[in-house]
Amino acid sequence: MASVSTTFRLCDQRPPSLKDAFTEALTVPPLLATMLHSMIEAWPEEVYAQPSVATRFLGKRTTFVCEPALIRSLLVDQADALERETFMLRALAPALGRGILTADGAFWRGQRRTAAPMFRPDRIRGFVPAIAAAAEAGRARWQAAAAQDAREARGARAADILPELMRTAFEIIVATMISGDSEMEVGPFGRAIDDYLSQTQWKIALAHLGAPAWVPHPGARRGAAAARFLRQETARTVARRRARGEPGRDLLGALLEARDPETGLGLPEDALIDNLLTFVAAGHETTALALAWTLRLIADRPEVEAKMLAEIAGLGSPLAETPDGIERLTYTKQVLLESMRLYPPAPLIVRRTTAEVRLGETRIPAGESVHVPVYALHRNRGLWDRPDIFDPDRFAPALQASRDRYAYLPFGAGPRVCIGMGLAITECLVVLATLLPALHFIPERAEMPEAQFRVTLRPRGGVPMRVVTRHAG
Repeated sequence: MASVSTTFRLCDQRPPSLKDAFTEALTVPPLLATMLHSMIEAWPEEVYAQPSVATRFLGKRTTFVCEPALIRSLLVDQADALERETFMLRALAPALGRGILTADGAFWRGQRRTAAPMFRPDRIRGFVPAIAAAAEAGRARWQAAAAQDAREARGARAADILPELMRTAFEIIVATMISGDSEMEVGPFGRAIDDYLSQTQWKIALAHLGAPAWVPHPGARRGAAAARFLRQETARTVARRRARGEPGRDLLGALLEARDPETGLGLPEDALIDNLLTFVAAGHETTALALAWTLRLIADRPEVEAKMLAEIAGLGSPLAETPDGIERLTYTKQVLLESMRLYPPAPLIVRRTTAEVRLGETRIPAGESVHVPVYALHRNRGLWDRPDIFDPDRFAPALQASRDRYAYLPFGAGPRVCIGMGLAITECLVVLATLLPALHFIPERAEMPEAQFRVTLRPRGGVPMRVVTRHAG
């Protein structure tokens, strides 16, 4: 295990060399193997209890910031002294380019200003009927599969629910971002995302070692082909919309018409492709993961599920007809927020300092890594009572209001808080309200799936469950 100091001060302050990093990796192969399996497992245990932890990992110093006041100081007060971390750019930029997720500085600020109006609450509310229609289509597919199993008298078969949730989330993205375009297919697009993400751990590990980007690694060719496919398909989608001669009323239309309020300029073509791909890929991936973890968690808590069902029944009419009903799903939202506490789809915030940063009495010089380990923050024993227990009552209004804002970061914080937060929560609530009254999700295994870092927080081996219709018991 890497050496750890909870005071931010390390005995060895020598700048690491490439030889140092390779030597450490070769002499501590279990650590590198653990990192390739899931970076979370390579974090020092202290991140779950201490306010801050400094560690030397593969020849480089990294500071983990795990205390809400320090996180606010870092991500809000000193945000201008931070930039994207090299190893995450190595992992993401080949596919996502320099969009809102990967850009820095003035270029990022311009994109953020331009895109922000697309995610206003009133615009998101207008998407609820389209979201509900996609959720209803997913519900119908599960009902048809359950009926087929019943006809064949073999009982419901266990299967990973994540692919179907990915399909539903993708169809929501298509309906809200690129409506009227039937040529972007969920199957090939989803497989390309899987192929790309499956090799990002190697990119991250090699970047930690200081290896050049051209160094080959397992899955590199497949990942490169996936990135080309994703970008080509996105460029074709933009071209098809331009050929229609009108931008449309969805998010792609808004991107095409958007103008920076300060400069009056629209997005350059590359930035348009980068951002549309970012919203499509990251948006459907994180939403589907949040739904999968939530459905698996409530399967072990029938009293929680019953309370959600009662609340959904109390709406009286489908959300597609009364979008304002979203505001009445208060307990269902508590369940979703607690699920994202235990299994945040984005489990790590990584930055590099561009100037000296001060955290309390401690100074972190320019050029060093600072991480906010969101997965560990949400399970920090000093911040949460019984942190490993699933308890939606943590997010009852009174308790939530008394909690430090920076103790809970499923969507990040500061200027770079996730721009799609409101849309993601709305999507999840609509899908849960659509699926749960009709379908019962029964886990195949008693234990929860292992959480595995793959840029997002994925369930290793999927989420195998049996899905049966409510009337069939």
